[in-house]
Amino acid sequence: MLRAGLIYGSGDLLASLISGGFSPARAIGMTLIGGLLYALEIHTWFGWLAKRYPEPASPGQRWQRAALAWCWFNPLWIARHALFIRLLGGRTNEIDFSLLTIGATSFALNMPVALAANYLIQNRLALRWQVMASAGFSAIMAVYYAMSEVWFG
Repeated sequence: MLRAGLIYGSGDLLASLISGGFSPARAIGMTLIGGLLYALEIHTWFGWLAKRYPEPASPGQRWQRAALAWCWFNPLWIARHALFIRLLGGRTNEIDFSLLTIGATSFALNMPVALAANYLIQNRLALRWQVMASAGFSAIMAVYYAMSEVWFG
């Protein structure tokens, strides 16, 4: 959880520096959210996927597992992430339903990359490494999510 939080927090730190939204509260908060909330929920979801589609999985099951992993990071998840960014950045007056638009647009546009990455994470790595790999990919995506606020918000 500590490693996942640090990896995810690093991605969000980079995103905040690029987008001009850096604040110490956001850096600390997103690291804690990444380590405590995101790592726990992703580990639980990936564990369920591993039980639901045990190895050796057929090609169809591998794509189903990847699609379900990708669906975890759905428009509501992205909107929640944008909500955390706004809360931790002291921008509570900007919390509105536009977060759902940001989430939906971001989700739709990142589909090819996210689905491919989740396929690799789900089907090429052991469960014990999936959370770390997902945290690394999520750190990269944190930059995209932060920029989604700028581009789609």
